[in-house]
Amino acid sequence: MNAVAKILERNWVYRLWQAPFAEQKLAPLFAHNDVRRARRVLDVGCGPGTNTGHFAHADYLGIDSNPEYIASARRRYGRTFVVADVTTYRLTDDRRFDFILVNSLLHHLDTPGTDWLLRHLQSLLTDDGHVHIIDLVIPEHRSVARLLAHWDRGDFPRPLEEWRSLFGGHFDLVVFEPFAVTTMGVPLWSLVYFKGRAQR
Repeated sequence: MNAVAKILERNWVYRLWQAPFAEQKLAPLFAHNDVRRARRVLDVGCGPGTNTGHFAHADYLGIDSNPEYIASARRRYGRTFVVADVTTYRLTDDRRFDFILVNSLLHHLDTPGTDWLLRHLQSLLTDDGHVHIIDLVIPEHRSVARLLAHWDRGDFPRPLEEWRSLFGGHFDLVVFEPFAVTTMGVPLWSLVYFKGRAQR
């Protein structure tokens, strides 16, 4: 782990870094969904509870591998959070979720880990449920966004069509929308929002 990644593992540093962009990253999610209708929410790679406040009305479970993030989330929100490796963690009961959120996690996982997680998440969806994935895209051409994607602490940002293939291998596509996080009109990160149903 490089120095920047170690610094971002600190809860307060991560929250400060994400604060200007957190809501902008969720814009496509809000555009395509009424999150107030979510009943049971699984937030995979929840960090220090970055998304938790949007689901105050719902039965909510957040999972992350960073104990400091989880301790902070528990203090701030009083919700259910679990410290676990998402590539191996399995729920011990038969709970199903109508809203599974995976926000900026998969570019930290290699392809076998991503495939395992997506396959497992498919099994956790209710019949009317959807998975919602937001993740980092490597742009085709030289740009600030391409440079920042390479500098990201996640080792596996992917081109857009690779994301489409990974998602489509486990879910029926409902929305696949590329977008950018910007500041002063300059694209800083290229991202994709995916909404999918379990393949039956």
